[in-house]
Amino acid sequence: MDAFAVSVASGFIISRLRIRHALRIAFFFGGFQALMPVAGWLAGLQVRAYIAGIDHWVALALLTIIGVRMIRESRRCGLECRKADPLKWPVLLMLSVATSIDALAVGITFALLETDIWMPVLIIGGVTFLFSFIGVILGDRFGHVFEKKIEMIGGFILIAIGIKIVIEHLITGQ
Repeated sequence: MDAFAVSVASGFIISRLRIRHALRIAFFFGGFQALMPVAGWLAGLQVRAYIAGIDHWVALALLTIIGVRMIRESRRCGLECRKADPLKWPVLLMLSVATSIDALAVGITFALLETDIWMPVLIIGGVTFLFSFIGVILGDRFGHVFEKKIEMIGGFILIAIGIKIVIEHLITGQ
């Protein structure tokens, strides 16, 4: 769900969207959603206590940094001078990690339950790829309606997702 929302926000701020742009974002988000459970599974019990305590804060920090940057840039100079471009590698990497960090905990859970992870990983990655691709396209379509405020809206969406992750963690304790 987070990857979909960030994909929509990304589609909002990309001018002249091409299919390859949507594919790049979908590939990153789907790939990270598939790789993070594997990394968590491999890490297993050794790092569970450390990750469980900070994963939500890491996601909040990454999403807030990018979100604030997008809001600041939208207020400073509008769409013509975007710097938080979701197609740039550093931004795309940070967004991918931030939206998939919960999947790391899923991988740790798989390790604790001694569950085979390969089929779930393929499904998670494939579904995330599809939803991210669709999200970018939807964001592009709606982005033209809100043209002047798109980057600001996208920034607020990213910050809201980060806050949601922290609230979920605080409520569930996971």
